[in-house]
Amino acid sequence: MNHGDDELYRRVIASTAANAHSGRVRWAPGKSLWWFGMLLGWAVLGSLYFSWGAVLAFLATAGATLCLGHSLGMHRKLIHQGFACPLWLEMILVYLGTLVGLGGPFTMMRTHDLRDWAQRQPKCHDFFSHGRGILTDWWWQLHCDLILRHPPDYRHPDRVARNRFYQFIEKTFMWQQLPLALVLYQIGGIGWVAWAVCGRVTVSIFGHWLIGYFAHNRGHRDWHVQGAAVQGHNVRFCGLITFGECWHNNHHAFPGSAKLGLYPGQCDPGWHVLQLLGFLGLATDFRTPEDLPDRAELSRI
Repeated sequence: MNHGDDELYRRVIASTAANAHSGRVRWAPGKSLWWFGMLLGWAVLGSLYFSWGAVLAFLATAGATLCLGHSLGMHRKLIHQGFACPLWLEMILVYLGTLVGLGGPFTMMRTHDLRDWAQRQPKCHDFFSHGRGILTDWWWQLHCDLILRHPPDYRHPDRVARNRFYQFIEKTFMWQQLPLALVLYQIGGIGWVAWAVCGRVTVSIFGHWLIGYFAHNRGHRDWHVQGAAVQGHNVRFCGLITFGECWHNNHHAFPGSAKLGLYPGQCDPGWHVLQLLGFLGLATDFRTPEDLPDRAELSRI
């Protein structure tokens, strides 16, 4: 059976004993304090040193890190290999993705792949499916980890695992906010740091969770994946602010596609940026649904 993204099944190595539903949710102090610390810094310093320039810095840095970094660098390129580009450009995009504040490249790949693997099983833990109430899910996703009793093994691709730059930013992903903070401080002072670092990280992590919650619980669907415990949903009217990542039903159907907004009215700014990179000769080999193998388990609704 073709799962639409064979690379995933070379990274997640599941024995017959592995299961996606048996485990316990445990508070992760570092993860929790990271988000609360950023929130506190934004709330206090962002109020004391408010300026419209700081707000503009917040919008500019959020747009760059979420679109170029998270959507293109981490998700469409590093994880799904939806397009090709020079290694130097990939590393810049992945670095911008690290600045989002969710984790370094190894963490992002492993977290994404294990969730995808679990959601494609006949049954998975509510942590993977966002299957509890919204407040419980907020606590779980932003402040806890799931410890599976029988997890699969995981292996990063050699080209990623051996990349020293990726190793470095993985180990120091929280500290990578400091160079940006120093630049922002020199330009606009504490207020710019509070908004464009603390505020941006706070909103990016919270927004990533919130879109993920709705994208796995309710919304429009064009496709159904037979045998999967979790279906993706399209979160309408969020295409612009998510840079196309909200079209999650499309992504569940065609995970290897670099284009996420597939139908009229589905705004996908990330795809338009990729087209620009292609025009400039910096990106090639874009994969779209037409380029992917047929999936026997995929049916049109």
